[in-house]
Amino acid sequence: MRTDSQLQHDVIAELKWEPLLREAEIGVSAKDGVITLTGTVDGYAKKTEAEDAVKRVIGVKAVVEKIEIKYPSSWAKKDDSDIAAEIVNAFKWNPDIPSSQVTARVEKGWVSLEGQVEWNFQSDAAKESVRSLSGVAGVSNNIKVKSRTEDAIEKSNIESALKRNWTVSDKDIRVTVSGHKATLNGTVYSWYQRDEAERIAWNAPGVWNVANELVVDYN
Repeated sequence: MRTDSQLQHDVIAELKWEPLLREAEIGVSAKDGVITLTGTVDGYAKKTEAEDAVKRVIGVKAVVEKIEIKYPSSWAKKDDSDIAAEIVNAFKWNPDIPSSQVTARVEKGWVSLEGQVEWNFQSDAAKESVRSLSGVAGVSNNIKVKSRTEDAIEKSNIESALKRNWTVSDKDIRVTVSGHKATLNGTVYSWYQRDEAERIAWNAPGVWNVANELVVDYN
């Protein structure tokens, strides 16, 4: 089992490994496997990238993210209408986003996404398009997923897809379904496996909701 000092060292190294974060002022502390991030960055994309980078480090049990966004004074300040216009344009040029089905509301730089799409990857694409825009302070993704098919989820389809994916150890993953909701329980060996298992479940026809209750246990 890795000590907190080892975890802190590895997390700092992982943050510096990412080109987007090398110049960022991010503080790292570790206690009982829980990593706390502090400091400032000049964009929402860097804030989310820092959290994703920490989750890739072996031994991290949880992440507490207290990073603030502070845009350089030399940058032209954008008001909410400017950000909203850029979001509309970003959606227009992304073929994965059914722009007619997704709306965005901006308040003090915070973006709330609403609407309904057929697949979760479309919801993810909308959030990804927004997070890299300057002036964005945060994103609430409230987009609902509702596929065209009204058929119930086939549990065996999700289980087979998990078995086919070499990056996920499926032996300790339990899949339960109820109507259009799939629930994942059990244990995985990394945050990557946890996220990948959820992504696989979302790809099943008929899934409108995924409850990811998988626990990360490196031991």
